[in-house]
Amino acid sequence: MSQMPDVNMTRLKRQGSEDIVPCPTTKALPKLPVPTLQQTLEGYLKVVRPLVSDDKYEETKRKVEEFGKPGGVGDMLQEKLLEYSQTKVNWVYDWWMDDMYLTARLPLVINSSPGMVFPKQNFTEPSDQLRFAARLISGIMDYKVILDARALPIDYARGQLAGQPLCMEQYYRLFSSYRVPGLTKDMLVSPDSSVMPEPEHIIVVCKNQFFVLDVIINFKRLSEADLFNQLKRIMQTATAGDRCEPVGLLTAGDRTEWAKARIKLMEDSTNRDSLDMIERCIFVLCLDEGVCCDKTDLTLACQMLHGNGSHSNTPNRWFDKTMQFIVADDGACGLVYEHSPSEGVAVVQLVEHLLNYIQKYQSKKMLRAQSICELPFPRRLRWKLSPEVFEYLKMSRESVDRSIANMDLHIMRYTRFGKSFPKSQNMSPDGFVQLALQLTYFKLHRRLVSTYESASTRRFQLGRVDNIRAASIEADNWVRAMCSDTVEDYDRMELFKKALKAQRNFTLQALKGQGIDCHLLGLKEMAAMIDMPMPDIFTDDSFDLTNKFVLSTSQVPTTMDAFMCYGPVVNNGYGACYNPHDDYILFCLSSFKDCGDSDSERFTSALRQALDDMQHLCLKVNHPPSPVMDLRKVDINGDSKMANGIDGHQLGLPMFPCVMARENDPIRKQNSRDDDDSTRGPIADGAMAQT
Repeated sequence: MSQMPDVNMTRLKRQGSEDIVPCPTTKALPKLPVPTLQQTLEGYLKVVRPLVSDDKYEETKRKVEEFGKPGGVGDMLQEKLLEYSQTKVNWVYDWWMDDMYLTARLPLVINSSPGMVFPKQNFTEPSDQLRFAARLISGIMDYKVILDARALPIDYARGQLAGQPLCMEQYYRLFSSYRVPGLTKDMLVSPDSSVMPEPEHIIVVCKNQFFVLDVIINFKRLSEADLFNQLKRIMQTATAGDRCEPVGLLTAGDRTEWAKARIKLMEDSTNRDSLDMIERCIFVLCLDEGVCCDKTDLTLACQMLHGNGSHSNTPNRWFDKTMQFIVADDGACGLVYEHSPSEGVAVVQLVEHLLNYIQKYQSKKMLRAQSICELPFPRRLRWKLSPEVFEYLKMSRESVDRSIANMDLHIMRYTRFGKSFPKSQNMSPDGFVQLALQLTYFKLHRRLVSTYESASTRRFQLGRVDNIRAASIEADNWVRAMCSDTVEDYDRMELFKKALKAQRNFTLQALKGQGIDCHLLGLKEMAAMIDMPMPDIFTDDSFDLTNKFVLSTSQVPTTMDAFMCYGPVVNNGYGACYNPHDDYILFCLSSFKDCGDSDSERFTSALRQALDDMQHLCLKVNHPPSPVMDLRKVDINGDSKMANGIDGHQLGLPMFPCVMARENDPIRKQNSRDDDDSTRGPIADGAMAQT
């Protein structure tokens, strides 16, 4: 990152695919394959078909055939991509990381970073907040011991691909990564242990002030009682301290503007020290103030996702840090995490560990703390802000407040049935919900749109995700039948089965490293790498359309009453995160108020009706259940810890499909990134173009 020559970079190293040193178990995994050109082009045309007119499809088909003709441009790029793949641990990793996250210029808040809500705590006195926070820190450090020893049990794939070991590398990035803003592209970095020892401190944010809390002193972890006393000191200092400028808001703004502000901050040694301590910390703990007495799913989700604005808890964050845990004085708890280092799988497993740890020690009293005078006083970080930085701070404040006001988030607990019902019908719960989302959108708009759902590629070295394309030809045929008065229920069911089969095939293809999105991205990037004119297939309107993910979806199951949420990735789109339980399904549905095409309330109502209609159809036609195909065995994310097949999708946040797609939206063109070399888009666990 040449535009940021600062001293901190001597202590941090970039995290590219060649900078990650795989552990022996990772090295034993196969490399991500490069699919055949013909297979990918055929799959791409199937994706395009339901999204465009007949005339446009024929035009795109001609361009695809020209690209794929023997001895043509496609064959040449495919050959070069195959050669390139032999030189890399994972040939798509760096391209995918840039495309999905690092080149995105939109703010991380709402657009990229997911929020997660923990079960609400019952704090009866002010000190309860700090006691819970101390226990949370202790639980995190307990988990970090396992990570540092690289002693996590290996995950294994389930379902039809059962038994295959999965790559664990993203687990080990949770507490060792930091996203540095850049003028045209951000950088994912980690502490360089060859320069200095592993960090032994966390950052505690209280009343918009940042404190360094050493959690390891003289090679010994602080006890919960010691942590409680240190947090008490921080709270007292923050409450009695002078008014502090909300510096954390800088990380909530446009990435390029934040990069410029950071350069200005780095001109002063006081600021350099403060930034260094934040960038190298293990994680950030945010001690929030309660926002209202009515703690609904919605209010909790908003607090975790964005902090409710500059007048509330948004300044009490540092969004560039991978893990930020939030504990409010009214019992609201959760986290917000920077998505680029890891998919949801690692975060969910961490959260489950923490909640079990806290529950296990809930009734145990803290041991007697060592004398508080023996502990070094937590250090408050200082800032010296120039007039230029104040201007950037003002811009960021206005930007994040507009974004939060524009966010239309709805939470629905659908209680008529849960994942047990699709299973009783020999149907995949994930496929069932994905088709419900397709039906919902069609009910409202009478067409299908490009949809993003991530599938884990962790069966391969440094595997992340590829995209499952739910808006298939078969899904289009089925939703039209469901909305027609002239189609019999039996025929609707037959079309439903075909749509589920298509969804299953897309899923298996992606899990095996044969998805189309990463491959097309690789071919496009290879063309740019050799500096050739961009082939027509990638400049075609259909390519832009298929990578503008109007529906950004993700299944993130949990065993406890915790859930995840995120924003849409295009201006006229929806974010749809769902958490299926046995007897209910929790949906977090988001859109933007300033777009007349999307409406979260209408979408929520239509989704409820779609699920009702699908159950009615199944009960009417499939009673007793039809042994058509057992789709339940497909595990999208390949996780061995969940016992319900495709429900293991749980752990794979799609990434919220892409920030980039929204940046290519003409309505938001003013936010478009500087290096307009990619049109992809989702932002979360995304596939091709980017939660």
